[in-house]
Amino acid sequence: MLAYHEAHPAHDPPSEDFVDRELQLSHWTGGFELKRGGESTPTRFVGILKERDSDQFAHAVMDVHAAPPYPVVNLEIHPIPTPEDLCPPRLSEREALRALRLEIDKAVQRDRFSGVVLVARDGTPIFAEAFGLADRAAPIPNTLDTRFRLASIRKMFTGTAVLRLVQDGRLTLTASLGDIVADYPNREVASKVTIHHLLTHTGGTGSIDREPHRLELRAHADYIRLFSARDLLFEPGARYEYSNYGFILLGAVIEAVTETSYHDAVDALVFQPAGMTATGSRPEEEHVANLSIGYTRSDRQSPWTPNTDRLPYCGDAAAGGYSTTTDLLKFADALTKHRLLDRAHTRLLTTGTVPCPWGKYGYGFVDTVDGGVRRIGHTGDSPGANGALSIWESGYTVVVLSNMDPPTATRLATFVGIRLPAQ
Repeated sequence: MLAYHEAHPAHDPPSEDFVDRELQLSHWTGGFELKRGGESTPTRFVGILKERDSDQFAHAVMDVHAAPPYPVVNLEIHPIPTPEDLCPPRLSEREALRALRLEIDKAVQRDRFSGVVLVARDGTPIFAEAFGLADRAAPIPNTLDTRFRLASIRKMFTGTAVLRLVQDGRLTLTASLGDIVADYPNREVASKVTIHHLLTHTGGTGSIDREPHRLELRAHADYIRLFSARDLLFEPGARYEYSNYGFILLGAVIEAVTETSYHDAVDALVFQPAGMTATGSRPEEEHVANLSIGYTRSDRQSPWTPNTDRLPYCGDAAAGGYSTTTDLLKFADALTKHRLLDRAHTRLLTTGTVPCPWGKYGYGFVDTVDGGVRRIGHTGDSPGANGALSIWESGYTVVVLSNMDPPTATRLATFVGIRLPAQ
């Protein structure tokens, strides 16, 4: 692969890191099959791809130089919802769960899944089983009570807490960041970026690399001290660009409005009303009962190793913390039955308005049509942690949490979701 890139150079010199990233994509997906082409030109190919190892589809764009040796100058591959005309046949509920069981067994046998899978109909579990080990050294098996790290699944909790403050009249979506966090250092960011922009990843606030500072970033104020001097990447509202830092700022907003810590506020506004007793975000240095160890590796040949030295100090408003599949089902049930927000604000929270690679983004929720059926929810992906919460309009809720690298958990959630009955 390195030789190919050396023979067909694009804008940047080829590197082993570049090849490693391509191999990692192959590792995650098993490679791709071309399903159909799109509107293309002599120098641009557009098409729909399907991962060989899953039901995940992707939109691909490849640009090549117009002159020999026609090097690839741009390649973009973005996941997309399952096109309805390419969706596998819908099955009966029993058949779909049987197919899910076979798919899980295959992943477990290949040492590519360890976690818990829960499927519920109208809030009642119809499939709930644990697989693999929470601690490989002990060894301790996963159970239905095992807690898993959430990564970006937490954004749904942050969005829900913000909308509760809006519903209660304590916050407005049009308020600027500076209206709430009065001492924010960058005045352009403070005056231009609104709560709506932060919730929809349209604020131009950019992303962040926690890892080099993972132990010193203990509170949202620490993030602001480290990253607030940065300028906007684009004019707020101009486009969607996923921003973990934007959700960090929402954590600071929640703290300013409630005059308490983000974690205490979300506990009072979300977890307690939903009855979520196994969800939290204690510092990693503290013991948390039934918390699994996350395992990561660089490729399929490498051994699984604990992700301990890559974990942040604790979860924040953008990602992290821990929960169980049972607690996430409680969250979904409380949300859809309007125990967290009234009907109007639930709709406002979960209805997508901004186009994103997976459909449309609401306020901490992805809103999409997958295989012809609408679903809302969010995924979480980080080294040693992968999960998905999907609430389908058909009445099914699918929760999958894993203590292994992406994307097996999210792929299992999609696998069963697009096979369950549509009504």
